[in-house]
Amino acid sequence: MWIDSHCHVTADEFASDRDAVLAAATLDGVERMIAIGAGYGVDHNAKAVALAATDDRIYAAVGVHPHDAEALDDDGKRRIRSWLAEPRVVAVGECGLDYWYEHSPRQIQRDVFAWHVALARELDLPVTIHVRDRESDAYEELLDIWSQEGGGSVRGVLHCYTHDGPFAARALDQGLEVSFSGILTFKKDRGLRDIAAGLPLDRVLVETDAPLLAPQGHRGERNEPARVALVGAMLAQAQSRPIDEVAAVTSANARALFRLPD
Repeated sequence: MWIDSHCHVTADEFASDRDAVLAAATLDGVERMIAIGAGYGVDHNAKAVALAATDDRIYAAVGVHPHDAEALDDDGKRRIRSWLAEPRVVAVGECGLDYWYEHSPRQIQRDVFAWHVALARELDLPVTIHVRDRESDAYEELLDIWSQEGGGSVRGVLHCYTHDGPFAARALDQGLEVSFSGILTFKKDRGLRDIAAGLPLDRVLVETDAPLLAPQGHRGERNEPARVALVGAMLAQAQSRPIDEVAAVTSANARALFRLPD
């Protein structure tokens, strides 16, 4: 059984057949999914919270994507706090720094990420983190903020990891875990399979980031949580482990991070 630790199943791309998509995931061995409310504006978080409240397979994460950081105001912060109080909301995020596109100014991104981490520390919740940059600035600044605001007491995961091995090791030392997406399966994998091979399995999660990043063999298609097993299979190949072991350990990691029931 698998856990898709990061998917956007409330996105409009699933509006016409969401029930069928979730049923297909269950049939393919996906026992739990973390529905990320961020990425489509602050208001979209409500959809993830509502879906989690009505579907036992779904838990939600609530926050503001760095693309939308500039739009976060006091009312948005109040609503995020309110959503985080809901019983099936298990994480803050996705939040972080994105200097690849810079849809929001860098300083605002830093301030908003720091607010998320401080809030997670206050509420004793894990954080699901987005970080992307053509250089190393976003990664270095993100880890500095994580250390300062988290105070060593917050847990989190770097979702859709695409950076290098040394940074991944430093992130693990800071209490973070690493999650791989369908990019791990791409023919041009950016060296990720070598990085994945060197990481301790008990600190690794798998995800789809659906509807984005469909694995090799499905490139250009809408991605779905059912395909998280393809990511897990590639992780198993990279680490020379049985698929069943990778499924069991990555699922246990997700349960522990997000405090999900067995």
